[in-house]
Amino acid sequence: MPGGPLGQAGDVDGTVALRTARPEHLPVVAELRWRWWQETGRVPAVSQGEFVRRFVDWARQNADSHRCTVLLRGGTVIGMAWLAITHRVPHPGAVERSSGDVQCVYVVPEERRAGLGGRLIAAVLAQARELGIERLVVHSSDRAIPAYERSGFAVSERLLQNDISRPREAGLP
Repeated sequence: MPGGPLGQAGDVDGTVALRTARPEHLPVVAELRWRWWQETGRVPAVSQGEFVRRFVDWARQNADSHRCTVLLRGGTVIGMAWLAITHRVPHPGAVERSSGDVQCVYVVPEERRAGLGGRLIAAVLAQARELGIERLVVHSSDRAIPAYERSGFAVSERLLQNDISRPREAGLP
Protein backbone atom coordinates (compact mmCIF):
# COMPACT_ATOMS: atom_id res chain seq x y z
CA MET A 1 0.00 0.00 0.00
CA PRO A 2 1.25 3.53 -0.63
CA GLY A 3 3.30 5.22 2.03
CA GLY A 4 2.82 8.74 3.24
CA PRO A 5 2.92 10.59 6.53
CA LEU A 6 2.19 7.36 8.36
CA GLY A 7 4.72 5.23 6.49
CA GLN A 8 6.67 4.84 9.72
CA ALA A 9 4.99 3.78 12.91
CA GLY A 10 3.58 6.82 14.68
CA ASP A 11 3.63 6.35 18.44
CA VAL A 12 0.26 7.33 19.88
CA ASP A 13 0.68 6.67 23.59
CA GLY A 14 3.80 4.56 24.03
CA THR A 15 2.02 1.27 23.35
CA VAL A 16 -0.24 2.11 20.40
CA ALA A 17 1.03 3.15 16.97
CA LEU A 18 -0.56 4.45 13.77
CA ARG A 19 0.90 3.30 10.46
CA THR A 20 0.02 3.05 6.81
CA ALA A 21 -1.22 -0.50 6.30
CA ARG A 22 1.31 -2.85 4.77
CA PRO A 23 0.40 -5.80 2.56
CA GLU A 24 0.84 -8.19 5.49
CA HIS A 25 -1.78 -6.21 7.48
CA LEU A 26 -4.51 -6.69 4.86
CA PRO A 27 -5.78 -10.14 5.98
CA VAL A 28 -6.14 -8.83 9.54
CA VAL A 29 -7.85 -5.66 8.28
CA ALA A 30 -10.27 -7.90 6.36
CA GLU A 31 -10.95 -9.85 9.56
CA LEU A 32 -11.70 -6.57 11.36
CA ARG A 33 -14.20 -5.72 8.63
CA TRP A 34 -15.75 -9.18 9.08
CA ARG A 35 -15.90 -8.66 12.84
CA TRP A 36 -17.58 -5.27 12.35
CA TRP A 37 -20.21 -6.89 10.13
CA GLN A 38 -20.89 -9.53 12.80
CA GLU A 39 -21.36 -6.81 15.43
CA THR A 40 -24.26 -5.44 13.39
CA GLY A 41 -26.02 -8.80 13.42
CA ARG A 42 -26.19 -8.95 9.63
CA VAL A 43 -25.76 -12.23 7.78
CA PRO A 44 -22.71 -12.42 5.50
CA ALA A 45 -23.14 -13.35 1.83
CA VAL A 46 -19.90 -15.38 1.72
CA SER A 47 -17.74 -17.42 4.10
CA GLN A 48 -15.14 -15.63 6.21
CA GLY A 49 -12.28 -17.22 4.26
CA GLU A 50 -13.80 -16.17 0.93
CA PHE A 51 -14.38 -12.66 2.23
CA VAL A 52 -10.81 -12.27 3.50
CA ARG A 53 -9.38 -13.48 0.19
CA ARG A 54 -11.58 -11.19 -1.89
CA PHE A 55 -11.04 -8.23 0.45
CA VAL A 56 -7.25 -8.56 0.24
CA ASP A 57 -7.44 -8.81 -3.56
CA TRP A 58 -9.68 -5.73 -3.66
CA ALA A 59 -7.38 -3.73 -1.36
CA ARG A 60 -4.35 -4.53 -3.52
CA GLN A 61 -6.19 -3.63 -6.74
CA ASN A 62 -7.47 -0.34 -5.28
CA ALA A 63 -4.34 0.81 -3.42
CA ASP A 64 -4.10 4.01 -5.47
CA SER A 65 -7.60 5.18 -4.58
CA HIS A 66 -8.12 3.62 -1.13
CA ARG A 67 -5.51 4.17 1.59
CA CYS A 68 -5.71 2.25 4.84
CA THR A 69 -4.30 3.37 8.17
CA VAL A 70 -4.01 0.79 10.94
CA LEU A 71 -3.79 1.16 14.68
CA LEU A 72 -1.35 -1.27 16.29
CA ARG A 73 -0.88 -2.31 19.88
CA GLY A 74 2.31 -4.29 20.28
CA GLY A 75 2.27 -5.20 16.60
CA THR A 76 -1.37 -6.38 16.65
CA VAL A 77 -3.85 -4.52 14.45
CA ILE A 78 -6.62 -3.21 16.71
CA GLY A 79 -8.18 -0.61 14.42
CA MET A 80 -8.38 0.72 10.89
CA ALA A 81 -9.52 3.69 8.85
CA TRP A 82 -9.74 4.09 5.09
CA LEU A 83 -9.42 7.19 2.92
CA ALA A 84 -11.12 6.76 -0.47
CA ILE A 85 -9.88 9.27 -3.01
CA THR A 86 -11.97 10.43 -5.97
CA HIS A 87 -10.46 12.51 -8.74
CA ARG A 88 -12.76 15.38 -9.61
CA VAL A 89 -13.54 17.06 -12.91
CA PRO A 90 -11.04 19.87 -13.53
CA HIS A 91 -12.15 23.49 -13.67
CA PRO A 92 -10.25 26.54 -14.94
CA GLY A 93 -9.14 27.44 -11.41
CA ALA A 94 -7.82 23.98 -10.52
CA VAL A 95 -6.94 21.32 -13.05
CA GLU A 96 -5.89 18.74 -10.44
CA ARG A 97 -8.72 18.19 -7.98
CA SER A 98 -9.78 15.42 -5.64
CA SER A 99 -12.20 14.75 -2.83
CA GLY A 100 -12.15 12.09 -0.16
CA ASP A 101 -14.43 9.81 1.73
CA VAL A 102 -13.61 8.51 5.21
CA GLN A 103 -14.57 4.84 5.28
CA CYS A 104 -14.51 1.93 7.70
CA VAL A 105 -13.16 3.58 10.83
CA TYR A 106 -13.20 0.74 13.30
CA VAL A 107 -11.59 -0.06 16.64
CA VAL A 108 -12.05 -3.47 18.27
CA PRO A 109 -14.63 -3.28 21.07
CA GLU A 110 -12.15 -4.01 23.88
CA GLU A 111 -10.10 -0.93 22.88
CA ARG A 112 -12.96 1.55 22.51
CA ARG A 113 -13.63 4.62 24.63
CA ALA A 114 -9.96 5.57 24.82
CA GLY A 115 -9.94 8.13 21.98
CA LEU A 116 -8.36 5.75 19.48
CA GLY A 117 -11.11 6.21 16.89
CA GLY A 118 -10.50 9.96 17.08
CA ARG A 119 -6.81 9.36 16.47
CA LEU A 120 -7.61 7.30 13.39
CA ILE A 121 -9.87 10.10 12.13
CA ALA A 122 -7.10 12.64 12.76
CA ALA A 123 -4.64 10.48 10.80
CA VAL A 124 -7.02 10.33 7.83
CA LEU A 125 -7.52 14.11 8.00
CA ALA A 126 -3.75 14.67 8.00
CA GLN A 127 -3.31 12.34 5.04
CA ALA A 128 -6.11 14.11 3.13
CA ARG A 129 -4.49 17.50 3.78
CA GLU A 130 -1.11 16.20 2.60
CA LEU A 131 -2.73 14.92 -0.61
CA GLY A 132 -4.43 18.29 -1.24
CA ILE A 133 -7.93 16.88 -1.03
CA GLU A 134 -10.53 19.65 -1.28
CA ARG A 135 -13.36 18.10 0.68
CA LEU A 136 -13.70 15.12 2.98
CA VAL A 137 -17.04 13.46 3.71
CA VAL A 138 -18.14 10.57 5.87
CA HIS A 139 -21.24 8.42 6.09
CA SER A 140 -21.31 7.71 9.82
CA SER A 141 -23.13 5.48 12.22
CA ASP A 142 -25.14 7.34 14.84
CA ARG A 143 -22.70 6.18 17.51
CA ALA A 144 -19.69 7.76 15.77
CA ILE A 145 -21.19 11.15 14.89
CA PRO A 146 -19.79 12.86 18.03
CA ALA A 147 -16.25 11.68 17.18
CA TYR A 148 -16.53 13.15 13.68
CA GLU A 149 -17.99 16.40 15.01
CA ARG A 150 -15.06 16.70 17.46
CA SER A 151 -12.78 16.33 14.45
CA GLY A 152 -14.41 19.23 12.59
CA PHE A 153 -17.01 17.43 10.47
CA ALA A 154 -20.38 19.19 10.21
CA VAL A 155 -23.68 18.67 8.42
CA SER A 156 -23.65 20.22 4.97
CA GLU A 157 -26.77 21.82 3.56
CA ARG A 158 -25.52 21.20 0.00
CA LEU A 159 -24.58 17.53 0.27
CA LEU A 160 -27.42 15.39 -0.99
CA GLN A 161 -27.55 11.66 -1.54
CA ASN A 162 -29.73 9.19 -3.35
CA ASP A 163 -29.66 5.64 -2.07
CA ILE A 164 -30.20 4.02 -5.46
CA SER A 165 -29.98 0.55 -3.95
CA ARG A 166 -33.40 1.00 -2.36
CA PRO A 167 -36.61 0.75 -4.39
CA ARG A 168 -38.29 4.06 -5.09
CA GLU A 169 -41.78 4.81 -3.85
CA ALA A 170 -44.60 4.03 -6.28
CA GLY A 171 -45.19 6.78 -8.79
CA LEU A 172 -41.69 8.29 -8.61
CA PRO A 173 -39.22 8.02 -11.51
